Amino acid sequence: MNDVNDAAAQGSGGERPDGERPREKQRGPVVLRRQQRNESSTTDQRLLDSRGHTDWVHTDPWRVLRIQAEFVEGFGMLSELPRAVTVFGSARTPRDHPEYALGRDLGAALARDNFAVITGGGPGAMEAVNRGCQEAGGLSVGLGIELPFEQGLNEWVDLGINFRYFFARKTMFVKYSQAFVCLPGGFGTLDELFEALTLVQTKKVTKFPVVLMGTEYWGGLYDWIERSVLSHGKIGEKDMKLLYLTDEVDDAVKVVHEAYRAWEDTH
Repeated sequence: MNDVNDAAAQGSGGERPDGERPREKQRGPVVLRRQQRNESSTTDQRLLDSRGHTDWVHTDPWRVLRIQAEFVEGFGMLSELPRAVTVFGSARTPRDHPEYALGRDLGAALARDNFAVITGGGPGAMEAVNRGCQEAGGLSVGLGIELPFEQGLNEWVDLGINFRYFFARKTMFVKYSQAFVCLPGGFGTLDELFEALTLVQTKKVTKFPVVLMGTEYWGGLYDWIERSVLSHGKIGEKDMKLLYLTDEVDDAVKVVHEAYRAWEDTH
């Protein structure tokens, strides 16, 4: 039965009157039935037709290819990265602030212990860590993100890539680091902190330390988690041990190094 006769044979509900399965059109892996079969052109026809608008480059299927490209580019660039530590922190930290000096010292200390550093590649605390690492002869990595306002990678990034999508960028932060260190930061840092904790808690990633640098800044959050989240049974006692709170750069690097040695022993 051809399409014309088939259409006449179908009832108002689109089912064939003899109870057989309705006719269908296939578009790659997609199956179209009933009213969804109205599109007459094929995928090849649309590919080769140079006419029409360009809205297609903003459609969700096209975005999938952009997302795929970001993962391919990120994996390709970072696959041979030596052992590394991801450091989060505020883009708003001024260069003359003690937290900037702390980040710079941390980056240098990690470099001296043969760790590359990975940051969001922006200004503030991220710049401080990249700068300290680069000046100490380490490998300084920046994973930037497209934002509504101009930012760009800071000048102390040796190896950098810019992402359109936060989730692709976050995957790179997790996949290629052996530890997370959080300097004082805002919503972005908090987002990255709690996502890291969730991944470790649910064993989606190999357990590695999450270090909070700055007891005065992070102490209130740590106490609230202990008093409210833990006391109400929303997390367990062992979950509190996922966080390590310190003010000392050497202490943070020691925690990172010991965790990496433990990881090496199991691999």
